Amino acid sequence: MLYYLFRFLEQFGVSGSGMWSYISFRALLALILALVISAWFGEYFIKWMKRHNISETQRDASIDPFGVQKINVPSMGGIIIIVSILVPCLLLGRLRNIYLILMLVTTVWLGLLGFLDDYIKIFKKNKDGLPGRFKIVGQVLLGLFVGLTLYLSPDATIRENIEMQQHGQTTEIVHKSQAVKSTKTTIPFVKENNFDYAELVSFCGKYKTQAGWIVFVLVTIFVITAVSNGANLNDGMDGMAAGNSAIIFIALGILAYVSSHIEFASYLNIMYVPGSQELVIFTCATVGALIGFLWYNAYPAQIFMGDTGSLAIGGIIAVLAIIIHKELLIPILCGIFLLESLSVILQVEWYKLGKRKGVKQRIFKRTPIHDNFRVLPSQLDPECKYLCKWPHGAWHESKITIRFWITTIILAALTINYVIKSNFTMRVSLITHLNSYPSSIEFMCCSCRSS
Repeated sequence: MLYYLFRFLEQFGVSGSGMWSYISFRALLALILALVISAWFGEYFIKWMKRHNISETQRDASIDPFGVQKINVPSMGGIIIIVSILVPCLLLGRLRNIYLILMLVTTVWLGLLGFLDDYIKIFKKNKDGLPGRFKIVGQVLLGLFVGLTLYLSPDATIRENIEMQQHGQTTEIVHKSQAVKSTKTTIPFVKENNFDYAELVSFCGKYKTQAGWIVFVLVTIFVITAVSNGANLNDGMDGMAAGNSAIIFIALGILAYVSSHIEFASYLNIMYVPGSQELVIFTCATVGALIGFLWYNAYPAQIFMGDTGSLAIGGIIAVLAIIIHKELLIPILCGIFLLESLSVILQVEWYKLGKRKGVKQRIFKRTPIHDNFRVLPSQLDPECKYLCKWPHGAWHESKITIRFWITTIILAALTINYVIKSNFTMRVSLITHLNSYPSSIEFMCCSCRSS
């Protein structure tokens, strides 16, 4: 809203109004505003929740070997995060941008789904919350909506990167002159990093493009469901999900930033996604919201995120990656979420296998995997066989959280390094290439103006 106001005032030569056309200015403002809202609103929200005695059912004290009793700690802290995201985006973003609209819809959609789950847990005193099948249905419907929107919207386009060899030594990266609808994405660990979903259904002949979009929609549904649930499983310790997610969003913000400018996209040999610069605004707002929330969620937590926040955050990560055509990098970037999900799946299947044989067995001491690290030997079931008893002692919750953060930082660095190193080609004509885009130097200094 403020964006449109100041762009209107720019027409009359109002001093300072031109700054609002710069992505870098609005992104920084969104970060600061989200951080302030999260910190200020969070304090009053926590007091209000405590005053009305609104808290999750007391957690099992045996989970924590250090005897920290988390009693009457308010939940539903995801409301703080969602409000802190929506307000800056509505004020500073271009609301006609299809990608920003999708991100806002995702935030509200999964936020409401998680809120319903928390509501049942807190007000109905049902620890199980919303049945899992209803969560899956909600995530699937969102994936269907996002996939079909990207297929049908004329604004959801890309300009594909093409490598042009010159004299056997120099490689020039150019983009197709026309933006088109495409089912192509970025695939890791291969030289030709562009992968077309339509190639999976090449047997459909002349209908392979349409079939490729069906595959894309199915992939979208799967990615949103998987990442949303993975983030939900990761939310089990103070500061865990908020810290990991903030790191992931920083990495995605960088990828969205370079994907939205043709100079950088050409230099790094990645797809150019017109209009995706508004995702930088959204990403910065999300990072600010998470950091502000972390102020209250760090050990010992004054408030829990709840499913209101964790389901929404996971879905936001998935949709953001899908929009910039980096969804196949998620197993690397969100490796922690993947590990959490796999640990639960493997644990359940291994336990069922042993039950059929009449044997009580588990792979890990506890799952999700972060709980495995805070179990004392005395807390283990003596009748159960464990494949993995490491570590032999219990780590403190804060140590586990920080080590998971460090792991996520490494994975984020690897993801960015992959995009840069696998796509970047050293060329003799570097200076010539930069000089051919005079605006690129200006962009590096002050960012580009959004249309």
